[in-house]
Amino acid sequence: MIKNPKVATESKIEIVVGLDADQVPVQIHWSADNKNISPEPKECKAFLLSVLDKETRDTLKIDLWTTEMQVMEMDRLFYQTLRALGDTYLKATNNQELANEMQRFVQYFGEKTQILDPSK
Repeated sequence: MIKNPKVATESKIEIVVGLDADQVPVQIHWSADNKNISPEPKECKAFLLSVLDKETRDTLKIDLWTTEMQVMEMDRLFYQTLRALGDTYLKATNNQELANEMQRFVQYFGEKTQILDPSK
């Protein structure tokens, strides 16, 4: 790795995936050495990772979930992720109109998956 002179410090995030004999995730642990996050591994049922390649500008992604992940939990994961992506998009672009449209879809998604009560 080439050192960037602007980098004052580094933080490491680690994801450990336990696979069964068929290479299917059955356990996922993550940890980070950031002082605001416990360095002890924490178990999770799923994770979604997207990175933008600096040279090709392609988005590379890893989506993994364990065999015990239930559909209702996946619905909740996606609802919360989509909601956060809308907030992140607004912060990054300041495009209020499109961020509002994204949040409108998130509301629809939440109602259709029964994460949200449609009457509210």
